[in-house]
Amino acid sequence: MPSTPPAHRRPRAALAMGADAAAAVLSPDTLAALAEVCALAPLPAFDDFTTGAARAVLAETEVLVTGWGCPPIHAGVLAAAPALRAVVHTAGTVRGHVTEACWDRGIEVSSAAAANALPVAEYTVAMILLSGKRVLERARDYRATRARDAWLATPPDVGNYRRTVGILSASLIGRRVIELLRPYDLRILLHDPYVTDAEAAALGAHPVGLPALFAGSDVVSVHTPLLPATTGLVNRDLLTSMRPDAVLVNTSRGAVVDQQALTDVLRAERIRAVLDVTDPDPLPADHPLWDCDNALITPHLAGSQGNELRRLADLAVGEVARWAAGDGFAHPVRRERLAFLA
Repeated sequence: MPSTPPAHRRPRAALAMGADAAAAVLSPDTLAALAEVCALAPLPAFDDFTTGAARAVLAETEVLVTGWGCPPIHAGVLAAAPALRAVVHTAGTVRGHVTEACWDRGIEVSSAAAANALPVAEYTVAMILLSGKRVLERARDYRATRARDAWLATPPDVGNYRRTVGILSASLIGRRVIELLRPYDLRILLHDPYVTDAEAAALGAHPVGLPALFAGSDVVSVHTPLLPATTGLVNRDLLTSMRPDAVLVNTSRGAVVDQQALTDVLRAERIRAVLDVTDPDPLPADHPLWDCDNALITPHLAGSQGNELRRLADLAVGEVARWAAGDGFAHPVRRERLAFLA
C-alpha cells in the first residue's frame, strides 16, 4: 500500500497534461509554488507516457500532477512508475486518466472538482436571477424598440421574490448553488435519491420527488452527473409538466436531457431554457434550437476559464503540499464514490 513520504523530504513530482492545458493552468507563480513543496521534474509536461524521456522521469515520480490531456495511467504506465503514490488533478473528473489499475495499486487521488464547481455555480445563480427578471428577453426588446416599457405594468410573474428553484442532484455544484442562493427570497426544492430528508433540510432545501420538482418549480437547474442511469433522465413527461414560462438551466451534461423532447417543448414556446451543454455538444449549425428565442445557448463556458484556472492550480498546489507533509488530501477522490461522480 503506497504511503506518504516523510514530512522532511520533498516528494518527486512530474506534470502530465496536454501542452495547451499546461500553458493555461501552470503559470510561473504556480510552477514556483509547486517547486517549493516538491522536487518537480523539468518542463514540458508529459502528454505521452511511452517516450524515453517520460519513462526516465516516471521511474522516480511519487506524485503525478495531471490536467486536461493526461493520457490514461494504465498498468503499463504504473509498471514504469514503481514509486508513484499519488495523483493530483488540476481539473474536475479523473475518469479519463485514473484507471482501475491505479485504484488496485492504492494510488491516492485528488481533484480540483471543488474549485471548478464554484464558477459553474456562479454561472447558474446568475442565470437563475437573470431569467427571473427576464433580463435577456427584455434587453432584446429594448434594443428593438429603443423605448422604455411601462415598468409599473410589468407582469406580476416577473421577478425573483418567492420564486421556486428546483435543484436536480445535490452534487458538488448543486450544493454550491443552494449555498449561493441562500441570501435570496427563494424557495429551494431538491431531488436527489441519495440525500435524506434531514440532509436536504440541513442544506436549506425541501426534498421532493422528481415529478414534483419539475411541476412545482419556476426554474429547474440540472446538476446530476451523466451516468447510464441518468442518460435521458429529464424526459418529455417532465419537460411538459413544467409551469408555463418556467426555465430549465442545464450546466451538467447535454445527454441528461432528452434533446428532441426539449427541442419540441421550446419550439412550442411552453418553457424557456439556459443551456451551457447540449447533446451533441456543440449542436449542428442547422439545429432548430439555434432559432429559438426562448433558448439561451452558451458555449460550455460555465466551468473554469481565464483567471478562474488559477483557482484550480492553487488547489492542486495546496493538495501536493498537504500530501507531502503527511496530512492527506483535503479533496480526495474515493474509488467507491466514482459511480456518483461526473
